[in-house]
Amino acid sequence: MRVTNSPASRKRRKRMLTAAKGFRLKRSKLYRYASDAVDHGRQYAYRDRKTKKRNYRYLWQIRINAAVRDLGLTYSRFMEGVKAAKIEIDRKVLADLAATDAVAFGEIVNLVKAALKNKPAATLAKA
Repeated sequence: MRVTNSPASRKRRKRMLTAAKGFRLKRSKLYRYASDAVDHGRQYAYRDRKTKKRNYRYLWQIRINAAVRDLGLTYSRFMEGVKAAKIEIDRKVLADLAATDAVAFGEIVNLVKAALKNKPAATLAKA
């Protein structure tokens, strides 16, 4: 007699069909198509979790750049000054301050400008 391990197989298939809930037509009803759809969807989810981080960082850079340009700096010079002033605020918080609290952001920009003035000029290495 052939042994199929049917309780485990049924549980595995049921779990896949449950994961495909909300998909349309045979992608939610038939195991073969549901399995393909769920696998594909999980690949997209994995990839786009990384992409989401990238997109948010890009958004924060745009917001910081727009706010800093109004105050007479560029984004790259501002970030250089943030490092020189040893300000340990990440881009997410800086972007939020730029959008919601202009006074506090202005103070940070003043600190950055002072740090850039006091920063020694980079000496060029002789090649």
